Amino acid sequence: MPGRTPPPPPPPPRELPRVMFWRLRRNPLRRRSDLVQAWIGLGLAVAVLAATPLALFLVGDAAHRHYARTAQHQAATRHHTTAVLLEDARSHPEPGSAEARQTRYPTKVRFTDPHGRTHTAHADAQPALPRGTTIRVWADMDGRLTDPPLSPDQVRSRAMGSGLIAVLGVHVAAAVAYGTVHRVIRHHNLVAWETAWATTAPRWTTSP
Repeated sequence: MPGRTPPPPPPPPRELPRVMFWRLRRNPLRRRSDLVQAWIGLGLAVAVLAATPLALFLVGDAAHRHYARTAQHQAATRHHTTAVLLEDARSHPEPGSAEARQTRYPTKVRFTDPHGRTHTAHADAQPALPRGTTIRVWADMDGRLTDPPLSPDQVRSRAMGSGLIAVLGVHVAAAVAYGTVHRVIRHHNLVAWETAWATTAPRWTTSP
């Protein structure tokens, strides 16, 4: 009918799978090396699919157990204690701002360890705190200020990070392996082509 909108054109054919696996198709120009490279690539792809979840689980589980033991050791060897500022903390250039509330300045403090020994060190303190103010700090058994023990969220986050790094390693190893195979086969093909051309070139002629 006049004025009727024509139907949309059909979607383009899916060329990607055909291009990816062209070496597996039978054709008169396919070389044995093309077939070898195709099967190696397919094998590496299957290996990556199988190794990815395995690496994520094994490495992630091992890392989680490691960091969980680390957190338990830190909790047993670190303690939360009170420290007294021995000097005024630095003032922030923008008092009351959001940045000032998040900023901490190294300030000299004094604290006592579980054995009753007094120590002095530098701890992060909020801006403009006056001398004599008390703050809470973490210290180890030797009287050194340290970070708090790893939290459960930190343990999970580090374990997941280790698992993702392992997965990335699997993919990188497969890519390097395939790249090496590709370069070796390409070099083999070039040598074979040069050998064949050395035989054919003397017989090449443009005469009728």
